[in-house]
Amino acid sequence: MKKALFYRIDEDNQVICDLCNHHCHIKEGGRGICGVRENQHGTLYSLVYGRLVSQNIDPIEKKPMFHFLPGSSSYSIATVGCNFRCLHCQNYQISQYPRMQKGAIIGQPVTAKDVVEDAAEQACQSISYTYVEPTIFYEFAYDCCVLARERGLRNVFVSNGYMSPEVTRHLAPVLDGINIDVKGFNDGFYQKVCKARLQPVLDNVRLMRELGVWVEVTTLIIPGLNDSSQELRDIARFLKSVDPAMPWHVTAFYPTYQMMDRDRTPAATLRKARKIGLDEGLRFVYEGNIPGEGGENTYCPSCRMELITRFGFSIRKNNLTDGQCPACKAKIEGIWK
Repeated sequence: MKKALFYRIDEDNQVICDLCNHHCHIKEGGRGICGVRENQHGTLYSLVYGRLVSQNIDPIEKKPMFHFLPGSSSYSIATVGCNFRCLHCQNYQISQYPRMQKGAIIGQPVTAKDVVEDAAEQACQSISYTYVEPTIFYEFAYDCCVLARERGLRNVFVSNGYMSPEVTRHLAPVLDGINIDVKGFNDGFYQKVCKARLQPVLDNVRLMRELGVWVEVTTLIIPGLNDSSQELRDIARFLKSVDPAMPWHVTAFYPTYQMMDRDRTPAATLRKARKIGLDEGLRFVYEGNIPGEGGENTYCPSCRMELITRFGFSIRKNNLTDGQCPACKAKIEGIWK
């Protein structure tokens, strides 16, 4: 266990956890929505500090991060737990583990130094905090971030974007990139499907970018739930208002967990979403989870030269020169070195 950051005591002697925008009021012996932060005699503890259930080496494109050290490897870690309850979670076996297993916590004991040293030895250029919402193991993730920076490694969060503004400001100085899910663009969808709210996510997309973190956004398009042209257009317009160079990944849904009754997303829907994003003024929109459709490649927004050719998570060709288009010399936004 590790004493948690970001909590306070209310007048009824309950702990209020301010790690994320749920702001859980936790009674003695109780836990927050995430299932991994517990009130013990007025002190909030993280139950998953250094207890990893996953340590993998992934291509950075898997996060997905397309404008962040393309072709590099990222050392990816996770604990159990999550502050969302998405009905379509692809990693529900670990994200919902405490809830499904009567509060049980599992994980291999590892130190932050172990993680950073192993990442460096494996020639990874970054560490990704991923698979579940990394905010819920924030204390460990932050310690890893600090040590990673000292070793010259980059840090990446793959996140639902529900951390509190205080956490965002605390994290940004040691965070290089983040992929935030904008899962839909209406509160009803968030409440029904994720058990959360939309506005804090949008606020964090904007705040992360303002604080200098490289932000990419993913929307998993679920047939019949968030695939209308108007909703996709609303997302694109919001992203453009933050930064038109912010990459938007529109990805295909596959039936899983508690959404086995939904059809997979047709390729035509992804093409429609990509066209909407580009028509609304976004410079970079990518189709995901359907390799080989051509929507994975990076094109120069000025002259349309194909700059990076991808197939799935692999780079087939990279024509960028010092972050510029070799044909017209236009600057292509991202982290390339």
